[in-house]
Amino acid sequence: MRGRRALGSLALLALLTACGGGATGSSDAMELTGTPLDPPAQVVATPLVDTAGEPYSLVDDTDKDLTLVFFGYTNCPDVCGQVMATLAGTLARLDDSEKERLDVVFVTTDPARDDEAVVEDYVSAFDPGIIGLTGDLDDIVEVGKSLYVGVDRGEKLPSGGYDVTHGTRVMAIDADDQTPIMWDHDVSQAQLAHDVLMLLDEG
Repeated sequence: MRGRRALGSLALLALLTACGGGATGSSDAMELTGTPLDPPAQVVATPLVDTAGEPYSLVDDTDKDLTLVFFGYTNCPDVCGQVMATLAGTLARLDDSEKERLDVVFVTTDPARDDEAVVEDYVSAFDPGIIGLTGDLDDIVEVGKSLYVGVDRGEKLPSGGYDVTHGTRVMAIDADDQTPIMWDHDVSQAQLAHDVLMLLDEG
């Protein structure tokens, strides 16, 4: 069960981010790069499947102060690799004690091709600390919807394959199993690491 150690000042930080600017005199160090969600998304407990084949719920099986979640797929030709590299680079900027307070989770949106072994190889290539999840497509769609992430299998391609439509943002889950902030796919490693440390400091 997740700990109930809420990131107590997150709402205040989100307000500073939304309202801050040159006129307020706020420094960059006091602002979050991510976009606050109002109201926050409430994550469902529907279990997916981890790379060991065991059930894994983003509510019941995460016990860190903060969890970053990205939905993508291993055959993605562009943005998924970019975001995964950003997540790996963010982890590389944290020390061991900071990493202990953070989970990073990749959820495939293409479970027909991304089984446990494929997902394990994929996430390990970026950082072995990243948790990889697959599962039933309907369950993945349900979990994604609760995080404001749309997931859909696209049309068949002339090559015989198919596109997979998915949201490209990184979502943060706090200790209350809510998603109060998100980052666009083009967030930099430095920006994401800055925000993560700021949120952890306020935890």
